[in-house]
Amino acid sequence: MLLTILLFLTTLVSDPTAYSVAKLRRLYQQAATDKQSGESFYKLMAAYDQRDPVVLGYKAAAEAIRARDASMFNKLTYVQNASRLFDQAVKLDADNAEVRFLRLSVESNLPAFLGLSAHVEQDRQFLINTLLKHPQSGMDAESFGLVRGFMVDRGHVSEPEAQQLKNIRP
Repeated sequence: MLLTILLFLTTLVSDPTAYSVAKLRRLYQQAATDKQSGESFYKLMAAYDQRDPVVLGYKAAAEAIRARDASMFNKLTYVQNASRLFDQAVKLDADNAEVRFLRLSVESNLPAFLGLSAHVEQDRQFLINTLLKHPQSGMDAESFGLVRGFMVDRGHVSEPEAQQLKNIRP
């Protein structure tokens, strides 16, 4: 199994499309539910050294996933790294819904006492407004469906907003 993961990572890193948003979305969803996938995702994203805001957002999310699986001693370091990377990504493109979604998905799951969830309401409102503009939102159908599902399923919208969003076609 370890050999399979290493071959997978080698292929991704040598592949020029390794950091395509479509691939990262898929890997992120797997990593969010599986520890081994989380480790693979973290290793892939740790190698990323460019400044694309969306990919930086996924790198930040990988740090947060690493925190989930890390020892108590290291959790805070990974969460702080995630927060720093999210700040960079949002600074590069504050109007990018996918970056704001990733930050919301992480920050909304952090314990409040850490003080690292300062953007939850701001990102929530930004995403609702963006989703309601769809198909003129700038989001592709896949990201729209992902973000809308997260917002509705996780209770980040009111019931009337949820109904409104459900009526919008991706």
